[in-house]
Amino acid sequence: MLVKVETDNGIFGWGESGLSGREKAVAGAIEHYREFLIGRDPMQISRIWQEVYRSQYFEGGRVLQAAISAIDIALHDIKGKALGVPAYELLGGKQRDRIPTFASTGDEAEGDVAIERARELRAQGWKAIRFFPVGQNSKDIFEPRESIGATATMLNKAREALGDDVVLGIDYHHRLSVAEAASFCNKLGRGVIDFLEEPIRDETPEAYESLRTMTDIPFAIGEEFASKWQFLPYIERGIHQFNRLDVCNVGGLTEAMKVAGWSEAHYVDLMPHNPLGPVCTAATIHLAAAVPNFAWLETRAPEAKLGFDNSDFFPVQPRLDGPDYPVSDLPGLGVEVNEEAVKAESFRFWEAPHLKRRDGSVTNW
Repeated sequence: MLVKVETDNGIFGWGESGLSGREKAVAGAIEHYREFLIGRDPMQISRIWQEVYRSQYFEGGRVLQAAISAIDIALHDIKGKALGVPAYELLGGKQRDRIPTFASTGDEAEGDVAIERARELRAQGWKAIRFFPVGQNSKDIFEPRESIGATATMLNKAREALGDDVVLGIDYHHRLSVAEAASFCNKLGRGVIDFLEEPIRDETPEAYESLRTMTDIPFAIGEEFASKWQFLPYIERGIHQFNRLDVCNVGGLTEAMKVAGWSEAHYVDLMPHNPLGPVCTAATIHLAAAVPNFAWLETRAPEAKLGFDNSDFFPVQPRLDGPDYPVSDLPGLGVEVNEEAVKAESFRFWEAPHLKRRDGSVTNW
């Protein structure tokens, strides 16, 4: 979901919302904000953030924060263009020239197929590779206990096949309970994976604290967090080691920089969530360039050809150079959008699979 913010001197900025599948709700929130933002000074980014967050009784939440994120990113694009500088200069300047990424084997690759895909990614230069669990691509049934044994077997074989010089992780997409996640970790050989992403849901930090006592595998958490306040218990209690921060959900670049500084004080590295389009990628690259505590940025290997980097829609966008994104010096975000091509497309609803267990009960997607 793209958001365009225009100014009276002809400069405009692009933002992106991260609440995939609930875009209509975010669009409604943006319409509310539009009513009082028209006529404001777009250079006052932090003030605008505070006003759109605090000028309502029911502040925060994922819908409102996704709207705020898109507006905030667009304002950084505007200010960078107005000053003739890339967005990272607004964040304190760049600390790195290239942004390392991790690539994934794909949610349809399982077992030996996934291991072979990981071999291909390593041959293409990736030093950090993420797997998905067996059963991840199901559109109907997901049984955690049927997945964890087969997935552990796959990962144990993957480490043996790929050696110790590559970072391996897995995203369980918060589909497990604490007991199931603990059983999964116990089935892995020591040192097999370097991070376990979203093994359980995040609403209760105490549940993650309990799981933390059962395994020493580093946790990667936070892609659903919609503010610095949601990150608070995880950072302060030392629950996780990688922040899967999403600039299009957390509150834009303004909020992301606050989370990054807080994380630095606790030696937690950023490992940003990046499943959307080139506007999200560009904004996250500028964030990654500006912070010291950065690990890898999520990306899709080019040969997947999933259409997220469609050049017809985005003639100028970040492009991978091997496993890294070079940091652009173009003003603002450094992304151009073909508005005519975008306007020619009508809105299409997308709904995530509604998964069930074999007994008919609803489970997490």
